[in-house]
Amino acid sequence: MYAIGFPLDDSWIHLTYARNLAQHGEWSFRVGIPSAGSTAPLWSALLSIGFLLNLAPYIWTYLLGIIVLFLLAALCEWAVRNLIKTYQPKFPWVAIFIALEWHFVWAALSGMETLLHGLIVSLVLILLMTNSPRYLTLGLLTGLSVWVRPDGLTLLAPIALTIFFKEKDNRSRFKSLSQCLIGFASLFLFYLLFNLMVGDTPMPNTFYAKQAEYASWQNIPIINRLSQMSLQLLVGPSLVLLPGVISWVIQSVIHKRWNNIAVILWCFGYLYLYISRLPVYQHGRYLMPAMPIFFLFGLLAFAKFDKSTLFNRYHWIGQTIWRGSIVMLTLGFIFLGAKSYANDVTIIESEMVVTAKWASQNIPSNAIIAAHDIGALGYFDNHPLLDLAGLISPEVIPFIRDEAQLATFLNEKDASYLITFPDFYPQLTSSAESVFVSNSSTTLALGEQNMAVYLWKTP
Repeated sequence: MYAIGFPLDDSWIHLTYARNLAQHGEWSFRVGIPSAGSTAPLWSALLSIGFLLNLAPYIWTYLLGIIVLFLLAALCEWAVRNLIKTYQPKFPWVAIFIALEWHFVWAALSGMETLLHGLIVSLVLILLMTNSPRYLTLGLLTGLSVWVRPDGLTLLAPIALTIFFKEKDNRSRFKSLSQCLIGFASLFLFYLLFNLMVGDTPMPNTFYAKQAEYASWQNIPIINRLSQMSLQLLVGPSLVLLPGVISWVIQSVIHKRWNNIAVILWCFGYLYLYISRLPVYQHGRYLMPAMPIFFLFGLLAFAKFDKSTLFNRYHWIGQTIWRGSIVMLTLGFIFLGAKSYANDVTIIESEMVVTAKWASQNIPSNAIIAAHDIGALGYFDNHPLLDLAGLISPEVIPFIRDEAQLATFLNEKDASYLITFPDFYPQLTSSAESVFVSNSSTTLALGEQNMAVYLWKTP
């Protein structure tokens, strides 16, 4: 639709950290200024390899995403073959479903850590579902997941619950739990130390900034938030899997499969945790790490149903309807998802990237820029930045949505320019002089305003 790129401005944040790590050997968004603005240090480190190989920012990033998607598909195929012994087809349709599910394809090509986190999360939970006794390995994987997203901490709960119900005595429980915690702590403590060294806080700045920025979301009635989550979660072939998800949950509870119940509780708890704190937007990208395991419940139920004789001689009718619906929706949403992805990339490229390149060429080199979306600015422009989202300027977090205090902050920091969407900071932009507007037709067609550059104070 427009140009090659990524569907999120945050993708450029990871790439900026990756470039500085590869080229300057430091963890920073602005060279020479260490900061903890990357939520996913492991992902940014993997992206840095692309700069060493001269394949960044696009080829290596897309390749990493495709590899992770392939591994996720293979993992889910392996899980169903191990858990449903009657499922042994030559054609790996579970893997094909995962590889073509539009949420996962979007995430694989987003330049974000989302799918890598989903892969590690799925691996831990599938090992629990297959009764793996390797608790040290599970602890190590949980510690590794935190290096991708802090919410990997939540994986300790289903592991502990499984240990409690599966181990026969307190001695075995203590031994298993100790192994898990030793594995977890061996990586998690280094994560805390890393953040303290670069950002003076145990967690990355995004952990605190996002919660402060979206505090108003928490005042929305929970039923409204649940409905928005359901819409994002079930848009696509996943809707047809919902009966299977319900069936798998019921069977697990009836037969007291405690490892399955622990995984189910994690899945629904994770979904609730996010909708209670953060908005469901950008195709539910914060929910995507839980989607593989959620969809896997439905796939497991379908694989079991497919070889059963539930409806006797009419069973083939149910098989045909379910199979046909999954195939048609999967293929249909590949095209719809591609269109959505192209639209997302167009918005980022025609708004954030265009504006960042204009700023690089037209704003005086000594001018300080204040902005809310800093990804493309960080990558394509070298001006000093004041981050109004708090990722590399954590001092704004306490008043992140207070425009009066933000104005005072800009004055105190001698900001010369403000770059933002007008409706995001209506008070800050109402009296400021606009010196550039992106004029993206795609954004205007969606009924939204273009990104603009405002003169805050003559540099």
